[in-house]
Amino acid sequence: MTPDKVVVTLIGLGLITFIIWYFWLVKHPGVKAKVGTGGYQEALILVKGGYTPDIIIVDHGKPVRLNFLRMESASCSDTVMFPDFNKSSKLPEGETISIELKPEQPGEYDFQCQMGMFRGKLVVE
Repeated sequence: MTPDKVVVTLIGLGLITFIIWYFWLVKHPGVKAKVGTGGYQEALILVKGGYTPDIIIVDHGKPVRLNFLRMESASCSDTVMFPDFNKSSKLPEGETISIELKPEQPGEYDFQCQMGMFRGKLVVE
């Protein structure tokens, strides 16, 4: 194998390793929801190429209000679904839409767009 092929192979392996590490092995810290009006635990989630933040941490047994602000026009991001709570909502572009939940049991509850491309997690402690 020629030296240039060795270099290209090593760079390719390095990039593959980085992609696997970044997308599947790195644990992203969650954001703790803050107590707001009416005793709701609240978090603002920006919808633009995904959910930011995508992990929200709340306490069980207390009401939760997740405020989604959609800042893009992609059709995938126009709906958010919470299958475990049997809730979904349309997200008009440029508007903040609130979704209220009351998680009674600790655990992890996924939320996503209707196509499953954007994903997030509600961690109930």
